[in-house]
Amino acid sequence: MLRQSPYPLIAFDAALASVRSAFAPLPAEQIALSAAAGRVLAAPVVAAEGMPPFDAASVDGWAVVAADGEGDRAVVGILDAGSSAPVVVRPGTAARIATGAPLPPGADAVVMVEDSAPDGQGVVRVGILRAPAVGDGIRPAGLDYAAGDVLLAAGQVLSPAAIGLAASAGAGRVAVHRRPRVAVFSSGDELIGPDEALRPGAIRDGNRFALAAAAAEAGADVVTLGTLRDRAAELDALLGAAAAADLVLTTGGVSMGRLDLIKPWLAEHGRIVFGRVRVKPGKPVTFAVVAGRPFFGLPGFPVSALVCFELFVRPALRRLAGHPDPERPVWSVRLAQPVEHAADRVEFARAAVTMASDGPMARTTGAQGSGRLLSLSAANALLRLPEGRGATAAGEQVPAMILGEVRAEPEPAPHGAPNGP
Repeated sequence: MLRQSPYPLIAFDAALASVRSAFAPLPAEQIALSAAAGRVLAAPVVAAEGMPPFDAASVDGWAVVAADGEGDRAVVGILDAGSSAPVVVRPGTAARIATGAPLPPGADAVVMVEDSAPDGQGVVRVGILRAPAVGDGIRPAGLDYAAGDVLLAAGQVLSPAAIGLAASAGAGRVAVHRRPRVAVFSSGDELIGPDEALRPGAIRDGNRFALAAAAAEAGADVVTLGTLRDRAAELDALLGAAAAADLVLTTGGVSMGRLDLIKPWLAEHGRIVFGRVRVKPGKPVTFAVVAGRPFFGLPGFPVSALVCFELFVRPALRRLAGHPDPERPVWSVRLAQPVEHAADRVEFARAAVTMASDGPMARTTGAQGSGRLLSLSAANALLRLPEGRGATAAGEQVPAMILGEVRAEPEPAPHGAPNGP
């Protein structure tokens, strides 16, 4: 008699909805702005003072009284950026001023160097060749923003520009959501490391390295716990080592084999949210909660593991880190070729998307076997192909999860051009 899985086979969208509802941003922590690049703000950044904090010259030139118009002026001083020299400009006088320097009392305009004729070194007299208007050449105090303005909202990612803005506003420390801590391990007696000698029946463990890299790229702090052998007793010790993690991630041991021990252990020690999903690749993907800690059991085939990471784990990690829109962008793309796919499940096919003259176009990256990691390394998208039909025709539009840079479609070679040297 065939052994049947005790876990219902649920729809992909239902599985994704259960993951979305299970995660919320982690608590905030105060960190130095210098260490905050890429983090997500948990509280707004408010300007401590206006920018600029004083009326400042926006050009190199001469601080003058606009009503004086054209003509000669007596030079009364020099003001460089950062200067606090006690210079006062009165009618009939001018002060040499550099871009960014504070406007001296009495001046109400700055004339550009190009519109002046200094006498000698410009330290005694200067000729003003163009009559200025009040306010010319000046950045007034608070032009960019005023003290008390909210410059960056909670939920915003601290990009380089946002970091610079926060620094200019006097925010030396910022409140950000804590990075999620992820414990990663893989399971299977057959697994060996990349530096070990290959023995009969052994497989090099690429999953643990790939998933650790994927979790780090998603913004997590990663602890790799090595390889779990196919012994149920080892799981207790290994999960104890993951006690400080916000999320536990493993591959293998979630199917129906005699030594697939992860899922039974999860069922005994926690609650399985879902244990099978109508998705290809990745049907046995498992999401569980053990002692309040989320646990993702991914399939052992490399492509299945990484595709399931993209579909379920990456959004969870991004949500924990506070990202308001934690999922990859989805485009509508046109198929450049017919694609056969599973009729009984939603299938995510690896593809290369390029930007053609009439919009984005997709081509699969070859054979779609779950162990063929080469096809995923060449992909910048996952095509969502519908269940209920076994093929999608060339020219049809399908949703594509965009994983990386999309480049322009190569221009065709001119007719009759040589193909090579």
